[in-house]
Amino acid sequence: MKKCSEVMTKNPACCLPSDAVSQAAQWMKRENVGSIPVIESEQSKKLIGIVTDRDLALKVVADGRDAKTTKVADVMTRTIITCHADDDVQKAVDAMAKNQLRRIPVVDSESKIVGIIAQADVATRVDQPEGTARMVKDISRPTTKNFKNL
Repeated sequence: MKKCSEVMTKNPACCLPSDAVSQAAQWMKRENVGSIPVIESEQSKKLIGIVTDRDLALKVVADGRDAKTTKVADVMTRTIITCHADDDVQKAVDAMAKNQLRRIPVVDSESKIVGIIAQADVATRVDQPEGTARMVKDISRPTTKNFKNL
């Protein structure tokens, strides 16, 4: 089984909690990604959250907030599921499926960001089509809370 370090995208673009969400959105556009890890500082690289395109859509756009004045800290997800570079990829895949995550940050022993694994990384870098299909199905599984307001 491959290790997370063999599948992850290394040194992902990161932002700070004090950055404006408009800046995070620009990084997402430039890097063609759906999330940006949030780090404590450029020096520490300690992962403290993640901001996703969904966070921006639901917590900024849908709420009519100003993207230039709203800070990443105000909309980021603070509870983060992570894996380590030396973990087997299966551990990351299981965590992604269980928690319905499309991406999972990879950290070192001091919680410093070293990479990120997205669904596409698993699909293109792990030779397990059945496992990948199961992961995508589990991640995409609708939950009853998704249908409350219908």
